[in-house]
Amino acid sequence: MQRIFRRVIFLFVIAFMTFALVASSGISRRSLLTENPTLTSCTEESASNCQPQAEAPPEAAVAYAAVIPYVPDPQQPPKERFIGAITDKLPMIPQPGTLDYILLRSYGAVFATEHPEVKLPPKLIFSNELQTKQFQASLNLVKINGSSSCMLQKAAAQALNQARSQVAISLRSGNGGSDCTRSFATTYRFWRRYAKPNTLERVRRGEETAILSIVAPPGASQHLWGLAVDLQVSNSLQRQVLNNYGWFQTVEKDTPHWTYVGLEKAQMSNYGFQAKVISGITYWITPL
Repeated sequence: MQRIFRRVIFLFVIAFMTFALVASSGISRRSLLTENPTLTSCTEESASNCQPQAEAPPEAAVAYAAVIPYVPDPQQPPKERFIGAITDKLPMIPQPGTLDYILLRSYGAVFATEHPEVKLPPKLIFSNELQTKQFQASLNLVKINGSSSCMLQKAAAQALNQARSQVAISLRSGNGGSDCTRSFATTYRFWRRYAKPNTLERVRRGEETAILSIVAPPGASQHLWGLAVDLQVSNSLQRQVLNNYGWFQTVEKDTPHWTYVGLEKAQMSNYGFQAKVISGITYWITPL
């Protein structure tokens, strides 16, 4: 009888310990799921949710890369200063004698910009309408005040609007049209109007450069990038105000053409630009 009693006591102890272990496991699991909600979805949903997930770092630990502006060395020649300013904005600096180098010399002023909101093209010349549209679709374009359809990159548009609020400056056509951002088809049409069938090949070989002051080859115009505008400017006050807001004439002898560089006038020489006066107009030419 005593043996049977001991056996009952033993079985009771075993049952109690088993119950305690099960209860403890359940409490631990509920605590774990409360602290890690993603584990709930792992057990209740598909296995695809069970991939390890890195914890978000504390807010204070998030670091942001500082944009360090280019500081030109006044001891360097102008060409080296200009190339230093544009080196990190192009996949590579083209070799002298190539078409890309010729285009950089004529239209590359925009690559010296330090404005953080300006988006630069990934290449100096787009091959077709599709490439142009893909780039333009990524731009934040803003309309020029008082125009019907004159659109520029936001930084350029804001600067031009501010300049025009201080002094009367008209768009070349009067209402917008093709004065600002253009399509590839428009640049192609202008090229066909002014150039001959073999002109581009002559430009490529370095035999023809005068045409570049009249019209850009299809795909190479600053107008495609939303950083150029054609204006009616006739006096020094207008030019001074435009310069104050980062707008300069950078294409030699193309009088109505203005480029948004986004630099102060005093910085232009520091970045290697050369001031060339033609018929009383100062053009800021790249030193290439």
